[in-house]
Amino acid sequence: MRGAVIHAPGDVRFETLGDPKILQPTDAIIRTAVTCVCGSDLWPWRGLDATDEAHPMGHEYVGFVEEVGAEVTAVEPGQFVVGSFATSDNTCANCRNGFQSNCLNREFMSTCQAEHVRIPNAQGTLVATGDVPDEEFWPGLLAVSDVMGTGWYAADAAEVRPGSTAVVVGDGAVGLCAVIAAKEMGAERIIAMSRHESRQRLAREFGATDIVTERGEDGVARIKDLTDGIGADSVLECVGTAQAMRQALHAARPGGNVGFVGVPHEVAIDGQELFFSHVGLRGGPAPVRRYLPDLIDRVLSGRIDPGRVFDLTLPLDQVAEGYKAMDERRAIKALLRP
Repeated sequence: MRGAVIHAPGDVRFETLGDPKILQPTDAIIRTAVTCVCGSDLWPWRGLDATDEAHPMGHEYVGFVEEVGAEVTAVEPGQFVVGSFATSDNTCANCRNGFQSNCLNREFMSTCQAEHVRIPNAQGTLVATGDVPDEEFWPGLLAVSDVMGTGWYAADAAEVRPGSTAVVVGDGAVGLCAVIAAKEMGAERIIAMSRHESRQRLAREFGATDIVTERGEDGVARIKDLTDGIGADSVLECVGTAQAMRQALHAARPGGNVGFVGVPHEVAIDGQELFFSHVGLRGGPAPVRRYLPDLIDRVLSGRIDPGRVFDLTLPLDQVAEGYKAMDERRAIKALLRP
C-alpha cells in the first residue's frame, strides 16, 4: 500500500509502505474511505515538533473493515466505521469514567494518511454505522473522528450551558467545530475570535453571534466590552499556544470555565494568577469515543455538518500539497481521498 511519510520539516512524501497486518487479536484492518491533514500535523511540518526519523503520518480516519482479530466482535468485515485518534478498550476504569483517550491500553493513531490502516483496540475504538452512508456524509463523519469530537470536548470541558456566553479562541477546524458544539449545547451568545474573513463567515453559519478580530490583551479587552466588563461563562481554547491560553484564561469571568484542547506548546500557567481568578480549567486529548454514537447520529440526521471545515479535497497522493495549503492558510482543512 501507499501512505504519507514525514522525513523532515516541510518534507512529507507519498511512499510505498508495508501492508498493515493483524498483530494482536484486538486489532482490525480498515480500507480508508477518506482521511485528512490535521492542524496538529503542522507542528512537525513546521519543525516545532522534532522529527528524529522518517515516520508515517495521520490520525483521522473513516473506512471499511477488511479484517478483524479473533477477539473483535463489535465490528465485522464490510462495515463502515468511525474511530478516534486515541484507541481505547472502552472497558478499563478510565474508559468507564468517560475518558477513553486516557485508556490504560491507549495507543495514539499515527499512520492514517494511507490506503489501509491497522486499528489497535478495535473492539472498543470503532463504531459502525447502520448502513454504508452516502459519500456526502463521509467528510462529516471524518470530522467526528477528531476535530468535531475535540471541539465537542472543548465545549463540554468548559461547561457550556443553555443561555450562556461562550468564547472560542481559534478559527481552525477544531475552533469552528467548537462553535457548532457550543451552539448544540445551547449557548445563547457565541463569540468567535478570528482574523480571517472566510473563517468568520463559516463561524457565523455554524452559530457564532459575534466576531472578535483582536488578539492578546486587546482581544481580552474586546471580550470584556461585549460582556459588560465581566468575561465569558465558557472559553474554548482550540490553538495550543501560550498567547491563546493567556487569552482564554483572561477572557473567562470569575467562576467561568476554560476548556483547552489545543496541544500545548510553550504554555505556562501562573498558579497564583489562576488561584485568584476563580476560573476553572480542564482539557487534554478529547475522549472522542465517548461522543461518537451521538455525533454520528447528528451528522447522519443532518443536524450538524462539520464536514464543511474541509475546504480543500485532494487525492491522497497529493498529501504534501494538503500540508502546504494548510500551512499557508489557503485551506482550513485538507480532505484526502485514496
